[in-house]
Amino acid sequence: MKSAYSIIVSPLRTEKGTGLLQFNKYVFCVDKKANKTEIRGAVEEIYKVKVASVNTVTVRGKKKRVRFAQGMTSAWKKAVVTLREGHKIEIT
Repeated sequence: MKSAYSIIVSPLRTEKGTGLLQFNKYVFCVDKKANKTEIRGAVEEIYKVKVASVNTVTVRGKKKRVRFAQGMTSAWKKAVVTLREGHKIEIT
């Protein structure tokens, strides 16, 4: 069993994620192998809140080029977590 801190890599602070706060939704960067039930349990354990739903998306890496060398950035997984009514996460 993975620890909660290895599943939740970091909260994402983006403009789109900040706009979702009014709908009680929070965005996290999570482990690529984590599923929705593991993400739900990790958020509930770390932040002591109740989760209503979890939506995930795998973000593909982008092609990058430096002079003649080509490569790609790493793929990663994003989770949008909706909390139940009355619960809130203080992310600083």
